[in-house]
Amino acid sequence: MQTILRLDVAGQPRGWMTVPEAVTAYAKGDVIYGIGNTLAPVMGGTQRSSGKRSRIDLQPIVAIQGKIPPNFTPPLCNRTLFRRDDHRCLYCGRQQQRADLTRDHVLPTSRGGTDRWENVVAACRRCNWQKDNGTPEEAKMPLLAIPFRPNPWEWHFLAKDRILADQMEYLSLQFRAERDWAA
Repeated sequence: MQTILRLDVAGQPRGWMTVPEAVTAYAKGDVIYGIGNTLAPVMGGTQRSSGKRSRIDLQPIVAIQGKIPPNFTPPLCNRTLFRRDDHRCLYCGRQQQRADLTRDHVLPTSRGGTDRWENVVAACRRCNWQKDNGTPEEAKMPLLAIPFRPNPWEWHFLAKDRILADQMEYLSLQFRAERDWAA
């Protein structure tokens, strides 16, 4: 199903909308502006008196009226974590299927590590088992990349499987660095 990237009035990504949600926002007048090539029109009913059919032209990115919530913190889940790490074990470097990856805490939680973006990486089961309750240094398993918290633009890309070209262009302008997973 096609989705529309929802922005706040400042242009920051705030989520994804379904087509029916976007149609409602357009009909209510909540859309401040749209970005990107117009999508296929959504046709409505026919007005009885004029015989004219209603039509709403959607754009793939829309800014919606409302408050700007402060400090967006991207939610951490395995799906987006594994996409951030390119479905690659950050210890041995091998790409894996999602089912074969685990979330590893660089500093184990039993030793005071927290469950946050900067302390977790994708790891294959073998490497996670081998690292056990140690740090990468103690296990002599150096990390291949430094774990990072994605910014809102990166996270909205990671959270979605299918993204339109206009949406990708908009989001990728704010990526902090070149990303293999964004190619």
